[in-house]
Amino acid sequence: MANFNFNKVILGGRLTADPELRQTPQGISVTSFSIAVNRPYSKNAEQQQADFINCVAWRSNADFITRYFRKGSSICVTGSLQTRTWTDQQGQKRYATDVVVSEATFVDSRNESGFTSAAPVADSYSAPAYSSTEEEAPKFEELSSDDDLPF
Repeated sequence: MANFNFNKVILGGRLTADPELRQTPQGISVTSFSIAVNRPYSKNAEQQQADFINCVAWRSNADFITRYFRKGSSICVTGSLQTRTWTDQQGQKRYATDVVVSEATFVDSRNESGFTSAAPVADSYSAPAYSSTEEEAPKFEELSSDDDLPF
């Protein structure tokens, strides 16, 4: 029997706090943060519930997230689940599950996110505006009925 392993997570939600950039003793960037993800269902008049998912991002992903995202920002992350166990100071065994982020992307436009940065932001952040005059717009022939269609 073939060995089949698959571990991929895709989440979209809002950051619960500002991500903070830290460095390992070897100088590697890392940030830990939590994303609030609304559950897809709710009972009749109940307020929609959310799950709070812990995430960790390393290197350039950590730099990117701490530079462009703040508490309340919408974010989409792709990664894998990773579990950890350790014994705390009282001798209790503890468990944690995190999403190790391999990709992070914007969900809101720059205006919707409300984020402003002193650092220059690439113009490719949002789609370029497009407009044309009536003379430049393509001309289409109107068909009087569907009978002229070739299918």
